[in-house]
Amino acid sequence: DVDEDSLENAMNAVRTLHMRGCSIAKPHKTDVIPYLDDITETAQLIGSINVVENKAGRLIGHNTDGRGYIDCLKELGIPYAGSKITVVGAGGTASAVEVTLAMSGVQEVAIFNAKDSFFERAEETVETINRFTDCHAALYDLADEEELARQTADSLILANATDVGHNEDDTWLKDASILRRDLIVTDTIYNPAKTKLLRLAEEQGCRIINGAGMMAWQAAEAFRIWTGREMPVAEIRSRLGF
Repeated sequence: DVDEDSLENAMNAVRTLHMRGCSIAKPHKTDVIPYLDDITETAQLIGSINVVENKAGRLIGHNTDGRGYIDCLKELGIPYAGSKITVVGAGGTASAVEVTLAMSGVQEVAIFNAKDSFFERAEETVETINRFTDCHAALYDLADEEELARQTADSLILANATDVGHNEDDTWLKDASILRRDLIVTDTIYNPAKTKLLRLAEEQGCRIINGAGMMAWQAAEAFRIWTGREMPVAEIRSRLGF
């Protein structure tokens, strides 16, 4: 664990010890940026970092979270391109998912977030998507249940990209009846394997996907960045049991 006051020293240690790189977890995904030499275009658009690459002494920031989400959809054969997706959340993971979806051919992203948490960041994400991609994004208050129902009604996927769900009894969803049978419901949380949102969606007959696949594929992208090789995703998932 590295605290905020030690973050710069930690990045200097990556150089000093000639490490190939490291992973960056909350709450450092944004704070680490000033201590890097460069960040990728995708990471710039997302505004957060989860992987650092040491390239001959230059530290390069990447974000593999959104790529992990997309590659999970690809693995499962979900035709996301040209679709509409509703995403709940505006933190680092959420913005990575939202921006990468927009850059990967999704036609529309409806973003919901609580007014008292990361709402300004969500506004920045919407502005980024609408300015730099062909996707249309719009932001709504998560407290507006009627709007959530309207946006979900014509979405291919409803995605939770918040931390709500780590406690098995927690969910932001008030009315499970908005979850129609042909809706795909995903969660970036992998522990527990079935959040309350996913349990409610399963009861409604929805296809559900937890965060294990996203975790595996974002790690695979980090592995490729550090080693130049493809990670044996299937074998690792089998050994880890997800």
